[in-house]
Amino acid sequence: MKRGIVLLSVIFMQALAYAEAGGISDKGFFALGAALAIGLAAVGGTLGQGKIGSSAMEGLARNPQAQKNMFTSMILGLVFIESIVIFSLVISILMVGQL
Repeated sequence: MKRGIVLLSVIFMQALAYAEAGGISDKGFFALGAALAIGLAAVGGTLGQGKIGSSAMEGLARNPQAQKNMFTSMILGLVFIESIVIFSLVISILMVGQL
């Protein structure tokens, strides 16, 4: 975890130092923000959907009679996760539109 934080901070510090030298304009930061927004949303959504799917399969293996209740809850959770990813896509498109 600490390595990831250090790596991200080094990357962003390098981008900020490059911006101070006049290499990156505001458009570059909009593009970077849009790419990070959709990338992190896709990764987070994928991990969340995988967790929901594995938990649902494990729950069905333990209690097959609860299939209808679990299926409804699982689909509702998947829809909420997917809607967050779609909102992130819309925000990224709007950010790219600012370029």
